Amino acid sequence: MTELWFRTADHVLCAQPWGADSIRVRVGRKAIVPDIPGALELPPEDVPAEATETSLTVGKLRLDIGTDGLLRFSRDGEELLAEQSGHFAWPGPRLFVPNGDGYHRLEQRFRAYPEEKIFGLGQHQHGRLDQKGMVLDLVQRNAEVTIPFALSSRGYGLLWNLPAIGRVEFAENGTRWVADSARQIDYWVTTGDTPAQILSHYADATGHAPALPHWATGFWQSKLRYRSQEELLAVAREHCDRGLPLAVIVADYFHWTHLGDWRFDPAEWPDPAAMVKELDGLGVKLMVSVWPSVNPLSENYQHMRDNGFLIGADQGLPLHHIFPDKGFGEHKHGVAFYDATDPAAREFVWSRLKAGYYDHGVKVWWLDACEPEIFPEQFGNLRFAAGPGREVANLYPREHVRGLHEHMTAEGEDGAVSLVRSAWAGSQRFGAALWSGDIPSTFAALGRQIRAGLNVAVSGIPWWTTDIGGFHGGDPSSAEYRELVIRWFQYGVFCPLFRLHGHREPRIGFGAGHSGGPNEVWSYGGEAYEIIADQLRLRERLRGYVGEQLAETARTGIPLLRPLFVDYPDDPSAWTVEDQFLFGPDLLVAPVTELGARSRPVHLPAGTAWIDVATGAEHTGGGTVEAQAPLARIPVFRRAGSTLHL
Repeated sequence: MTELWFRTADHVLCAQPWGADSIRVRVGRKAIVPDIPGALELPPEDVPAEATETSLTVGKLRLDIGTDGLLRFSRDGEELLAEQSGHFAWPGPRLFVPNGDGYHRLEQRFRAYPEEKIFGLGQHQHGRLDQKGMVLDLVQRNAEVTIPFALSSRGYGLLWNLPAIGRVEFAENGTRWVADSARQIDYWVTTGDTPAQILSHYADATGHAPALPHWATGFWQSKLRYRSQEELLAVAREHCDRGLPLAVIVADYFHWTHLGDWRFDPAEWPDPAAMVKELDGLGVKLMVSVWPSVNPLSENYQHMRDNGFLIGADQGLPLHHIFPDKGFGEHKHGVAFYDATDPAAREFVWSRLKAGYYDHGVKVWWLDACEPEIFPEQFGNLRFAAGPGREVANLYPREHVRGLHEHMTAEGEDGAVSLVRSAWAGSQRFGAALWSGDIPSTFAALGRQIRAGLNVAVSGIPWWTTDIGGFHGGDPSSAEYRELVIRWFQYGVFCPLFRLHGHREPRIGFGAGHSGGPNEVWSYGGEAYEIIADQLRLRERLRGYVGEQLAETARTGIPLLRPLFVDYPDDPSAWTVEDQFLFGPDLLVAPVTELGARSRPVHLPAGTAWIDVATGAEHTGGGTVEAQAPLARIPVFRRAGSTLHL
């Protein structure tokens, strides 16, 4: 392989071709360590490349090393991205600060550019699509998902290929990537003719999502929580009796005996196989919530502890969170987590999931709390099979879903889907379906999810959804909240996954027996029910289109849900619109995120005409229209020339 090497007294740098129009850069103190965990596990295609002593060219991307040792990435002579020193004397653009244990605090600095816009970076609740000017923690938390891939309006993409705890700063005076503790700098840069081509290169490098199974394109019903087998079945039967579409229904947490037993409590779920059989007869899949947590009282704890299957601790007991469990009321106690970075631990957990669920017919998984949720965040005290906590902790959710995917595949199951609360670069290739976590039940939160979902799509995760109606709260008897649920359903129809969930009022105490108020589509009054039922039927009409587009996503890496600039990069306004999106190539969706709003402005991208689906009116692209949005619908426009009919 053609490579470019650069050495100083402080470190050694290696740049390699890594896919079409793409270069991987690694920097180590004395040598390049080849097997540090990351996202670039798939070997690159053998692409043509040219190298000199000071440059490397791979397709459209060129890397030059100046006499000052600074790297510069360019295309057709135009600078895309270049390093920047921290100071004229010290530090330079690449910094290694010893931590005293063979690891270093690492910094990588790049120039900032006026008017540059930054997208991707996973899922965050700050309410911004363009993340220029932001400081983002590189850490996994509930509703905050670290996927360190940035797409720039300047025509490049950059993957920070380190699962280390750290941060990234997109400041006006420079960009800085930081790893708190790691062994070497590792990042990947790509370019392309369009944003879509850059996203395709990224999928080639980190893995393509499979095609979404048809059943998963339908409606998913969930609440916190169905407390028994009969309660859950009653809801599924009611859907059937009303003629309402239903694809998935969920058995949420505390259905188990103890955390880490990974099986149904027979007192509340006496015959899981019969439950699955009845649901199958209704055309409904059962999804079961499984957590990575292990109670010391679990029947599996001692075996897992003695065989090293738990996340370890440098000091103290391997208990990294406090949580309630069966038999303790609202009392919380310490729990451990299995080590998903250990293949042997993944194998053992699968053996328990198989016996407790799969052998009863369960084949759809909800991997809740899979960050994992560490309280307090003492990553320096964690020890994984893959390495020290500060170096590899962000990798955990990807390895967790990998375990389910690989073992389901080994069982002969094609098209495994796992709903996850966290992800990292490459999670998509293991059937990860990300949702936006435990978010508030407010219009403001709905607006934030639009931006979060678009950045997730740019980060390579095409299967994404939210809790329709938000998670925390919401009173089904409130007129204001009913309007929010209607607007959220109208948005949810045009998410890759269509899922209702939430902890509704009245809510009782937090413990193994708790549950929230009603959260079925008929829970919000007659007017809301009629509108929501229409939205369910609309989604049914869209399922063929959704499946076709997600099959195309599997092939190309271009997401179904995407910002306007992905298809219309030559329209300057397409780079600034944050509250609209494309749903495949044929539909433009403009959600309503304000209480009482009955119209809203909609930008129609230049380059084509757009047809208002509700009225049939055709509009020339490149301008803004005031679209009507009565309570029964939100503005949706069809690309002129499309054969899609709603």
